[in-house]
Amino acid sequence: MIHFGPTKQKILDTAERLFGQHGYAATSLRQIIAQAGVNLAAIHYHFGSKEELLHEIVVRKITPVNERRLELLSGIETQPAESDLERILDAFLIPMADAAQQHPDFVRLMGRLMAEGLLPDIFLKHFQPVVTRFTTALARALPELSRAELAWRIHFMIGAVAHTMTGAPVLPPIESETPDFHDRLRRLSAFLAGGFRAALPVLEHEPEQLEVT
Repeated sequence: MIHFGPTKQKILDTAERLFGQHGYAATSLRQIIAQAGVNLAAIHYHFGSKEELLHEIVVRKITPVNERRLELLSGIETQPAESDLERILDAFLIPMADAAQQHPDFVRLMGRLMAEGLLPDIFLKHFQPVVTRFTTALARALPELSRAELAWRIHFMIGAVAHTMTGAPVLPPIESETPDFHDRLRRLSAFLAGGFRAALPVLEHEPEQLEVT
């Protein structure tokens, strides 16, 4: 758990709520300081800019999630089994479900960031080490996939995860759907396992095989 001083914590909590409600672009620093009850100098002192404020909001919630992901993945790497693919997917998804159940406002924020096209930058700054480790693990579990094919399937996985976490089921509407993120991600894990194991597409040029060290 990351701990901050009371002023910084108040700014982070207020900004997270406003960004989630109105979007990053539509929320001004003046709105944040007015609702947080601080002055503009406090924003500049603690964060420097609105962009850095956003990244600290993400860091404080995603850091423990990523730490738990890597902890679970380390256990899989030291005890390989035939069901590695499902275990790898669970290691990636379950910590996220745990965090989402505790912090639904953060899920709303990530949905806003996805809609505004800000997630790619967030991923590059805060998810790259995790993505690298999980890519290596998936390559070992799926040696039949080429480098390019594995990259595409991970790309599809990230899109499916983002939509599952932040979007409501609409095609078709699911009347019995609940906000329980563990149920959502259990369904998604089964879906992704099938996708990763799907037959290879017919390609004009066969990519090189992914080298795993």
